[in-house]
Amino acid sequence: MGYFPGWGQPYAEPFYVKSLVANHSAKLLDQINYSQGSVAGGRCSVANRKNDLDTVYTRANSVNGRPDNPHSPFRGYFHQLKELKLRYPHLKILISLEGAPAGFMEGAKPRNRRAFVASCVDTFLRGRFAPGINEPGIFDGFDIDWESPQRNDAADFLALVAEFRRQMDALRPGLRLSIAVGDAPQMLPGTDFAALSSLVDQVGIMNYDYTGPWSPTTGFIAPLYSNPEDPGQSNSIERSIANYQALGVPVRKMLMGLPFYGYSWTTVNDANDGLFQSGMGVHGDKPYHYIRALAASSSVHRDPHTQAPWLFDGQIFWTYEDPVSIRYKVSYAAHQRLAGIMIWELSGDTADAELLRVAHRSLRRPMVIRDVEETAAESLPASSTSPLN
Repeated sequence: MGYFPGWGQPYAEPFYVKSLVANHSAKLLDQINYSQGSVAGGRCSVANRKNDLDTVYTRANSVNGRPDNPHSPFRGYFHQLKELKLRYPHLKILISLEGAPAGFMEGAKPRNRRAFVASCVDTFLRGRFAPGINEPGIFDGFDIDWESPQRNDAADFLALVAEFRRQMDALRPGLRLSIAVGDAPQMLPGTDFAALSSLVDQVGIMNYDYTGPWSPTTGFIAPLYSNPEDPGQSNSIERSIANYQALGVPVRKMLMGLPFYGYSWTTVNDANDGLFQSGMGVHGDKPYHYIRALAASSSVHRDPHTQAPWLFDGQIFWTYEDPVSIRYKVSYAAHQRLAGIMIWELSGDTADAELLRVAHRSLRRPMVIRDVEETAAESLPASSTSPLN
C-alpha cells in the first residue's frame, strides 16, 4: 500500500495520478491511501477542492489520455482516480482521514459520533463530494489517521472505529477499514488494541521517524533492529511489531511502514563516519529521489546488521532508505507474515519507481537473511514450522 499525496500538483515536477501509470506503479500496488480527507467541525469533507475536484487535466497528464471538459463539475485528482480504477480494477483506493486531533476528538464524542461517521460515508463512499457532484465507487473504504488518541480518548476512539465498521457494513459489506498508528503502542495510551483489531482490516504502523532533526544526534530514520551504540537507545521496527503483537494485534493485519524520504544534520562530528554523532538537525524531509542524487558525490555507508544506509561527506549526514535496505526490510515483513507494507509516500520514489519495484519483488520472493531466520524462529511456538523452510 502506498499513500498518494493530494498536494503533489504544484511540485516542480508535478505528481499526477498518471505518474503511477507511467512508471508502472499501479500494476505493483494493491492499495492506495489517498491523502487526504478533512476532519473538522464534527464532519468529513473534501480537503482541497482545487486539487481534488477542480483542476482541469490535459491530454498529456490525464490517465485516459483525454483532456477534461473544463465545464464538467467533476475533475481534479478524484476524476483521475476514477480513471485509474477503470484501468486497474484490482486496485483498492481508501481515503485517508487526517486532521488536527481536536477534530477527531469532537467527531468521536458520543453526541456527534453517528452523524460524523455518516458525513464521512456520505461524502467519500456515496461520492457526494460537493453540490452537483455524485460519483460513488471511487473509494473502497477509510484509513483513520488520528495522531494520536490519548488515554481520555481511548473509549471514544474504539467506539468511533466501531461506528465506522457498522455504517460501512450497512452500506456495502467488504469495504476496507484501516487505522494508522505510531511506532509504539504507548503513543495511544489506554487503547484496547485487541478489540480495535477485531474491527479493522489493517493496522498501519508508522515505522519511521524513530530519529530525525529534533534529535541532537544523528541516527537511523527507521531502524529494523535496535543498536546498542545509539546514544538514544531508540526503538526499532522489530520491537514495534513485537509490542503491538503482545497487545493483541494479529501480524496478519499489520502493515510495516516504509519511508520514501530522509533527514539530514549539518556540522556533524566525523567520528564513526558521522553515525550517532552530535549535529544540527535540518528541519524538513527530502524525497528519496533527491537523496539518491546526492549519493553520487557523498560517501555511502551501510550498517552491516540491518543494511540501513547513510550518507556522510565529512559534515552533512543523511539517513534514508535505498533498494538494499528496502529489500532487507520487506523480506523481514514477508517472513514475519505481516499483511504487507505501507509506504509514505509514493512521490518520494524515483521516476522509474525504483524502491517500489524492489519492495514488490521482495514481498513475493523474500531474501533469506540470518537475522530474519533467528527472529522468526524465536517468535514461533516450539511445534510450529519455520516460515523459511
